[in-house]
Amino acid sequence: MIEQVINKKNLNEAYLRVYGNKGAAGVDGLQVTDLKSTLKAHGNTYNEQIERGGYQVSPILGVEIPKSNGKTRLLGVPTVVDRVYQQALHQVLQPIFEADFQQHSYGFRPDRNAHQAVTQSLENINSGYQDVVNMDLKSFFDEVEHRLILDLIYKKVKCKATMKLLRSFLRAPIQINGKLIKRRKGVPQGSPLSPLLSNILLNELDKELEKRGHKYVRYADDFSIYVRLKKSAKRVGNSIYKYLRDKLHLPINQEKSGICRPQTFNLLGYGFVPTYKKEEKGKYQLVTKKSKWAELKQKLKYLTRKTSPMSFDERMKRLNWLIRGWVNYFKLGSIQGKLKKLDEWLRNRLRYCIWHHWKKPDRKRKNLIRLGFSKGQAYAWSRTRMGGWAVAQSPILGTTITVKRLKMRGYISLVEYHKTASLLNR
Repeated sequence: MIEQVINKKNLNEAYLRVYGNKGAAGVDGLQVTDLKSTLKAHGNTYNEQIERGGYQVSPILGVEIPKSNGKTRLLGVPTVVDRVYQQALHQVLQPIFEADFQQHSYGFRPDRNAHQAVTQSLENINSGYQDVVNMDLKSFFDEVEHRLILDLIYKKVKCKATMKLLRSFLRAPIQINGKLIKRRKGVPQGSPLSPLLSNILLNELDKELEKRGHKYVRYADDFSIYVRLKKSAKRVGNSIYKYLRDKLHLPINQEKSGICRPQTFNLLGYGFVPTYKKEEKGKYQLVTKKSKWAELKQKLKYLTRKTSPMSFDERMKRLNWLIRGWVNYFKLGSIQGKLKKLDEWLRNRLRYCIWHHWKKPDRKRKNLIRLGFSKGQAYAWSRTRMGGWAVAQSPILGTTITVKRLKMRGYISLVEYHKTASLLNR
């Protein structure tokens, strides 16, 4: 198998993937832009070392990034060269284990995504399985035991050189604040191998749930089980808790785990609320979590801050990236009403930016005349004592800097984009 890993075509695909993903430099400071020349100069040497089992893996750079709840998450950043060989290893191992992965696992797999996981969850709930065992694995990527993963992989991969390379990637020390720390467990997030290794281990949980006949949904380390009765949910929850503890040696975050009804259950940023149609009594529909609305508004606010040092075209470009990404992810939910209100607010924010950019009264007067106002009205409004935000919401800008004119400058309506994205999804 090691020959497949260091095969020229496989390594070239791995290089293109790593280069395309960009990412930060590791402990050696080497950037992805330097990767091609480094592999040309030393690639053959690395391949020979890997074949002989003598390749020296570099330490991982530990980087803490902020989470939305105010805490931090530790990312492990391998060197760019190590990332190429990890990706090459991933490409060879993925097809072998993919065939054994279960139907209701949706994370980090070919042709599977979060939308499928959310849709399956809604289907379970609307089929009458409305007591949800929601389990949160405590610091999953930090707690995974190397021995368990290596044993599972060895059952299918008998190549000693491949296993040695994999073990060396797993055991690479992590550098935090200049200090090297040994690792005997954990799969640092940030490695190309991490998603596959997590799926290999948690596939054991999937198989156990399948064997017991449970309805469940798993996306990476986020999983939920659906049953008809609260009494059954308690029994199932306790049983799976013991299985995770005793068989996979994975602790549960008891504060975030428990039994809930659909109204208090969230999955991958989506929530569930009852439908109000008489013919669909007892059924649920998807909505977006409140916190995700707050995050979106905060990002929109930042990009439309009048003092942000960017041109209007750059502002629109960054806004449209955000709008497309957010709407495409949450398009399964019933979000039209909230998008309409957000659209109105966003347009006024853009008008405020334009009004602020005009700055001097004479420039405001000339621009208002150009947009169709009489000289007298333009003069009066250019010297108004109203604040900029009040002007942005007034008819003076609403009837001049119209939706049509904003669209000509690149503005994308949240509501209209949602309609288009929803139609394409059908």
